[in-house]
Amino acid sequence: MGRADRPKGIIKTSERSLKVIPFIQDALYYTRMGAYYNNKNKLSKALLFLQKAIEIEPANPLNHYNLACLLSKTSRLKEANHIFKHIVQNMEAELPECYFFMAVNHGLMEELAEAKRCLLQYLHVSPEGEMADEAEDILLAMEEDDEELATGDLSLDAGENEALLGLIGDISNVRFKERLLGEEEFRRALQRGLYQGSDIIKEAIIRLLGQSDCEEARKLLADFITNPWVKERLRQVALLELKRRAPLGPYRVFTGGTIKEVDLQNYPPPAPVWQAEWQQVIECTLANMRRSAYYSDEFYEDAEAIWLDFINHSYPQVPRIDKPQTWAAGLEYCLNRFHFLGLTQKELAGAYGVSTASIRRKYNEIDRLLQIDQKAYRNMLIFLTDNEGEQF
Repeated sequence: MGRADRPKGIIKTSERSLKVIPFIQDALYYTRMGAYYNNKNKLSKALLFLQKAIEIEPANPLNHYNLACLLSKTSRLKEANHIFKHIVQNMEAELPECYFFMAVNHGLMEELAEAKRCLLQYLHVSPEGEMADEAEDILLAMEEDDEELATGDLSLDAGENEALLGLIGDISNVRFKERLLGEEEFRRALQRGLYQGSDIIKEAIIRLLGQSDCEEARKLLADFITNPWVKERLRQVALLELKRRAPLGPYRVFTGGTIKEVDLQNYPPPAPVWQAEWQQVIECTLANMRRSAYYSDEFYEDAEAIWLDFINHSYPQVPRIDKPQTWAAGLEYCLNRFHFLGLTQKELAGAYGVSTASIRRKYNEIDRLLQIDQKAYRNMLIFLTDNEGEQF
């Protein structure tokens, strides 16, 4: 089934062609298509095009480099590093950036000794390179933790996590700010929890720093979003807290495999999983959609886009999500309204085990912010105008 804003039909000709002319594309075409789908965040399609480019031009190192960068983006870190290593060892190419990205991937896999070796190699072959400053900053931070790196055990154990959670669990915003500004030992404990604690500890500290509204808190968050080895979900939580409190910046953010300077006031965070319950909604929606033969791949992407758009528009006053199923049903109903698909609230209520009234309420909340109905009718009018007079 096609989308509502795309015409369907078959182009017919009155004469049969006597010859079939093959439509052959070169590697550049597949590279450009890979870049196009990468920019659209349709990574599985981008991967297929880049693999095809390598198949046509296996000796072109840029094709391998682009594929490795895409694999890094999709968290296939070992595969990416295997390709980066192949480029620097076996191909005649001046791509020292391979060493930097190998270091980042090793760090994400907690292979810190290898990460350090790759950073040093990058600075050796490209001391004036585009990412030389970032490499030096990362190495400096690693040097400060050299003694702990030697042990290979940086994480807090269960008891330490519990103790730190008790330290910050019931603290008021005022008291937190006082201790942050006045107690060096408290600041060190927070910093250790921010990088070595459990995800629960890390997120709790990020939220408290965001609420503190002081220069020390802003600095800790700014350092966090620059670090290439923190989880992307937690980086996005920190970005949102900074955007809410001090958006003007500029800030240095690790994104797309490098560190960029951005003004958060005009910086849209990339589709992150900010909170577990937000992700539960989209997962519940997609799971129900997959049980139906009603949807093509594009509909899954649109459902995710609607939900992420809703989160971004409503943040920081995101409605409380007690029952993901009701929001998931409301989201799928939004998708159906947008594409005029015809599924009813009653059908969706049966599929999700919720009431039609709850679906209507969630749909109204999303529509109020995103104007789903208005956009849908506008798209339909454009479609009908563009195709007026055509016969199928």
